[in-house]
Amino acid sequence: MTHLLGLTGSIGMGKSTTATMFHEMGVPVWDADAVVHRLYGAGGAAVAPLAAAFPTAITDGAVSRPALTAILRADPAALKTLEDIVHPLVKADRDAFITAHAGGLIVLDIPLLFETGADEWLDTILVVSAPPDLQSARVLARPGMTQETFDLILSRQMPDAEKRARADVVIETLTLDGTRQAVRDLISDLTGKHHA
Repeated sequence: MTHLLGLTGSIGMGKSTTATMFHEMGVPVWDADAVVHRLYGAGGAAVAPLAAAFPTAITDGAVSRPALTAILRADPAALKTLEDIVHPLVKADRDAFITAHAGGLIVLDIPLLFETGADEWLDTILVVSAPPDLQSARVLARPGMTQETFDLILSRQMPDAEKRARADVVIETLTLDGTRQAVRDLISDLTGKHHA
């Protein structure tokens, strides 16, 4: 039986690391950000429709994220157009992934899981979390990251406390070993299979 496990967490909480652990333990992982990156890249399915809607957003046959961001800042209504183009493409990719891996546990890594209503169709919601000081240290260690940018990203994300309250499972990503063990335990709980 297919079991859809949604994985989310605020910036710096260890979501990508946790997704990699699931993958390393043999669980198929669908990554929403990676799909959008592919759709926006040269030859990606979003390039032609976005070129028609926002000609200045295309550079060298690919979507320029900075140009697209500038368009969205200048015209808030453009976001709806963007979503109307991109969301069905992302959903089609996700549906194809689920079909291809049907019959077992599938992890869907969705940064804006609650914000997009994905919690309504997923079987289990996993939120990764860490204390604010650890989150801040991780994010500010990233190249080019500033406190101002970090604050802006946080302001756009649902607060960690609210995500934790709405989750079925919370994994604290304090250490790699602890996180790996929690992932192992969760796979066992959801599949009845133990992973070494």
